[in-house]
Amino acid sequence: MTAFCRLMDGLYLLCMCIATVALLIMVTVIPIGIFARYVLNGALAWPEPVAIICMIIFTFIGAPVGLRAGTHICVSMVTDRLSPRAQSYALRFCDLLMIATCIIIFRASYNLCEAMWIQQLASLPDVTYGQMYLPIPLGALFTLLFVVERLVCGEQTQRPIVTLGGTH
Repeated sequence: MTAFCRLMDGLYLLCMCIATVALLIMVTVIPIGIFARYVLNGALAWPEPVAIICMIIFTFIGAPVGLRAGTHICVSMVTDRLSPRAQSYALRFCDLLMIATCIIIFRASYNLCEAMWIQQLASLPDVTYGQMYLPIPLGALFTLLFVVERLVCGEQTQRPIVTLGGTH
């Protein structure tokens, strides 16, 4: 195993932990907001934006985890009927398309973060929209790294660290 693969293992675990914490915070904050609104008759301003931020983090930092683990949605109706060699070409073509997609998403979301960096959220004045959207370019970058890893080191879905969550 190369140093690059070990680095990607660390990034994989970091992304998994960040996405897990974001999901836990989100599912804790939403009931607090509901309880305050309907039981205490006093709506809180912060639960909804915190839940939205957590959802952005969970989605864009968790997506690279799913890609590396091979648990993302995949339509293989056509590729299953191809020869093994053609399947290999199709996978490489998809990887190249993923690289292009990641670069486009990274560039567009980086520009968004840069443009919105100083605009504060009304209900969370310590957080700006640029900070709120920061997981999008980070997720695109992490996904790009995992796609490059697959091209360089091969498929990672059967390694013990990747099957840690028992999704296979």
